[in-house]
Amino acid sequence: MSYFQVNESCNGCLACVQNCPGRALDARDQGDRRILSHNMSRCARCGTCWRVCPQHAIEFQHILSNRWDEVVALPLVRCEVCGDAVHTARLPATLAPFLAEPTPPLCDRHRAARHAAKLRLPTGALS
Repeated sequence: MSYFQVNESCNGCLACVQNCPGRALDARDQGDRRILSHNMSRCARCGTCWRVCPQHAIEFQHILSNRWDEVVALPLVRCEVCGDAVHTARLPATLAPFLAEPTPPLCDRHRAARHAAKLRLPTGALS
């Protein structure tokens, strides 16, 4: 959902576009349609658009909401021992050029335990 929203009262008068101090609103006529666009990174959230709209069409409360918008959802790879999340499925392909060999999916605890087990000396090696 977009932060900048208008309701069905919008008549395309462009009062909001013409009065936006951040130039966060733009309009273009394409074919038989007028398209209103909003750029959130330019928006100062000043409310000028909301105040000048003669139709009360701007739903400014969405701009002021403090919410998280999901931008991506990636599948997880889990530790082969305990099932804890280790990394995303895309990460190994990104790291492959930098690794000598693929590493098994292990959480920090089980990676450390496996590394410690490899370092253990055989029984009687120090006799």
